[in-house]
Order: sequence, then C-alpha cells, then structure tokens
Amino acid sequence: MDALWVMIDRMTANPGRPRLLRTLNDRAALELLASSGASTRAQVSETTGLSKVTAGHVLSRLEERGLVVKVGVRESGRGPGAALYGLNPSCGHVIAIEVYPDTTTAVLADITGRVLAETTALTDTAADPAEAVHAIVEHLTEAAQIDRAQVQVCVIALPAVIEPDTSRVHFCYEMPAWGGDVIEAIRRRLGLAVRIDNDVNLAAMAERALGAASDVRNFVLVWIGRGPGSAVMVGDQLLRGTAGAAGELGAMPVPGSAVSNGGFDRSRYETAAAFQALVGSQAVQELAARHRIATENAAQSVATAVRSTTGAAFLDELARRIALGVASICTVLDPELVVLGSHVASAGGDELAGRVQRAVADMCLARPRVEASTVPDRPVVRGALLVAVEHARERVLFGDL
Repeated sequence: MDALWVMIDRMTANPGRPRLLRTLNDRAALELLASSGASTRAQVSETTGLSKVTAGHVLSRLEERGLVVKVGVRESGRGPGAALYGLNPSCGHVIAIEVYPDTTTAVLADITGRVLAETTALTDTAADPAEAVHAIVEHLTEAAQIDRAQVQVCVIALPAVIEPDTSRVHFCYEMPAWGGDVIEAIRRRLGLAVRIDNDVNLAAMAERALGAASDVRNFVLVWIGRGPGSAVMVGDQLLRGTAGAAGELGAMPVPGSAVSNGGFDRSRYETAAAFQALVGSQAVQELAARHRIATENAAQSVATAVRSTTGAAFLDELARRIALGVASICTVLDPELVVLGSHVASAGGDELAGRVQRAVADMCLARPRVEASTVPDRPVVRGALLVAVEHARERVLFGDL
C-alpha cells in the first residue's frame, strides 16, 4: 500500500507521462505473476484488464529487463501451446534476520520467496551489530553461491520499539548495542537497503498472509513470550503509533499487577511491572510451579498442562491473565479476531485460545474470536521475508525511475 501512494505521488507530479502508465501496467503484471504463479499472455490480459496486445508488450518489456522469463508452455488441444511467463528468480535476492538475545536466525531467498540458504547461531550481544550482520550476509551469500550485489534488501527483526520515521531503536534492553541509530551503521557496512522492524509487527505480517488472519482485515496479534507484545492490523495496515510503541503490552497497567510510581522502572520490569508480571515467561513458569506442572520453559509447561488431566486450573488462570490484556485492547479497538502468537500460544493451541475467548467475553463488551497462530513455524522470520520480498520487487520495478 505504501508503494501505491508513492506511485500516485509520482503520477501527480508528472501527469500524463506515458512511462508512468507503462509502470502501472508492468506492476499489475508483475504482481499477478508474484501472487498467482506462471501465467500465459491471455491470463495476464484477463486478470489485469489489459488488452492482449498490451499484455504482450508488458511481458516483452519485463522479459527484456530480466524480471520475467518463459518457464514453460501450456498445452492446448488445438494448435500450439501458449508460453507461460513467471518471475525471474535471479533478478533479485533478499535476506531476513531475526535477532534475539539468545539466538539469531537468518534466511536468504530469491525474489519469489524461495529460501536458498539459512543459518541459526548464538547471539553475541556484545558484538558490533554492523559487523554481525555483515558476517551473516557473507555467510548466506556464500552458501547460496550468489554475489552480494544481487541482494536487494535486508530486513531485520528486533524485540524493540522502532521509530516509524527514523528507524531509531529504543528499549532493546538485553541488546544495548542495537540501540539508537544502528541502522545507519549497518547500511554503511553492507552497502545495501536495510530495514529494521519490531518482531511482533513482522509476525503479524506473516499471520495476515499465511495464518489465521488471512481472511480478516482487522485483527490483533498478542504475543505471549519472553515479554508480551502485540501488533494491531486495521484495514490491512499496521498501527505503529507516533513513536512506534503501539502494542507494547509489557508495560500496560492491568488489574492484578503492580504499577511502579515515578515512571517506568526497568529494574522491576520482569517481576512487578504491569502486564509483563502476569504473562511474561518468568510469570508463566512461576504459575506453572504453583500448579506443580513446571518443566524446562514456559512453552513446555503449557504443553504439559494441555496434555495433563490436572492442567485445567493452570490453563484457566493463565487464560484469565492473558484475557486481562486482551480485553483492554478489545475495549478500544473491538477487532474481529485476536490471534495468540509465540511458542507459548502454540503450545496452548485451541485449549488456551478457547479459554481466553470465554474470559474476554466475561470482561468486556467486545466479542472477538480468539485463535492460536497457524503460521507453520518461525513467524517473525517469515514476516521479515515477506516484507523483504515486497520491497525487493519495488526496487527492481521502480529502481530506475
């Protein structure tokens, strides 16, 4: 959508430019091939509304630019088969990186989204971020056997607040080296386009495209992990807030948790600060211990409770705690759907989601569906990859305008 507004601005500033009209047609065909796969000229014409002659010119133009290639022939019972056109996978590559205090995961994919290389390693929180990312890019490009110059975009996910206008990083407590204007240093070191975004926002992008929210326009993703967070999608647009702090649930005051006086107190955040103290991973483990079902970590404890005949009381209390935050959000936004994300929510599945839905209905007027995430795995990386591919396509299509 952002790219659409950029395109409209360009058209407004340059009314009647044939080149911009060609770009509109090119974009329509490129998006069709990206979303629907290989298509014939007739299919491109029918789906985009272009005439067959114009569709042929568009495909030839995109083929000349190296963005589209012939990938086969659609056989017909009468006469010769029609050529099938698809995106040229080698016209651009992207890298998506998820950085957490314990591990860093990264993938390299072509412009169709096909993953060519991936890596997971322990995070060195003391390392210079620019050098760390550079090492990841070098490793992935070597593994995929591509030139680094072929990488169009790198998208990095962080558990932090990211200013929408400047990409400055705030509240990245456990990785202080990643704070401030780190993006500029990374861009200089890599020499390519870099974007940084909040991890839960990116997970919401994956949920919208691939998961439980694929059929709704307004939903909230509530992340129950090391620290709680959320992402709000309204009309297919993420609600980021003025400072990028929209959805930072950890510090949200809710009944049943302590609120520090005199400002936000990081030293008490893990154990006594608002919603974090109720549903953060440490709090979930403490609750599980009281119910005598604690295991190695919060997600495993929840999974144990789901399988156990004695885990209902623990799940009921955890659901009530989660519902306190969800109800607060729903009272303001009244979304159609609330998705519970993270390893904890996946472990709880329908058992936990159903309990949260019933508890929310007892607390507020809103009646959202509550479901566990259905993104198969690594939703943050998947979301970062989706964003990276989208921006790579914009760059290869509009880069010379």
